[in-house]
Amino acid sequence: MPSPHPLTVVKLGGSFAFSRVLGDWLEMVARNAGHLVLVPGGGPFADAVREAQPKMGFDDAAAHHMALLAMEQYGRALVSLNATLALASSVAAIRRLLSARKIPVWAPTRMVLGRADIPSSWDVTSDSLAAWLARRLRARHLLLIKQIDPPTDPIGADDLVRRGIVDRAFVSSLRACGIEASIIGPAQHAAAARALGRGEVIGSRIGFG
Repeated sequence: MPSPHPLTVVKLGGSFAFSRVLGDWLEMVARNAGHLVLVPGGGPFADAVREAQPKMGFDDAAAHHMALLAMEQYGRALVSLNATLALASSVAAIRRLLSARKIPVWAPTRMVLGRADIPSSWDVTSDSLAAWLARRLRARHLLLIKQIDPPTDPIGADDLVRRGIVDRAFVSSLRACGIEASIIGPAQHAAAARALGRGEVIGSRIGFG
């Protein structure tokens, strides 16, 4: 049965990897199966790539590939923690899982690696990639879940970049995406569960300049 709610792409920060509330966030996401797609951050797996690059000297193209795989590693771990979650590496697989009332957890390498419109740079991380996927899926909304509560509502995308909350390419990625976006932190967990269940927007709205 089709979901009554429009599609939302949810980016879950990798900083939740070792958090005691990770399971709570996953349960909140799982309760909205059928109209949410989950984009995992890179978490400790991407941190390992960042740490290794200056020591080993591999180039940004290699680091980009490895960072995509880091997102898949985090995603694979998340899938093991909640039975409603399942990995998906294509638009078709995402659609199938949504129809089956599952939560697709995006494995990005297959769709992203080698694309000319996605630079092989640390300027582009899971935040910008979540916006890119939202555009591909024609989602209605992009929601970023971070370990830090947003300082203002609304908040500018460029302000999020300056504060180091999102990656440096996020402003242009969100503009290209052309959909509404918002950001929430730990204090809004309970409100997010209720709002998403009703198909409502939650959190600080992200705007431009």
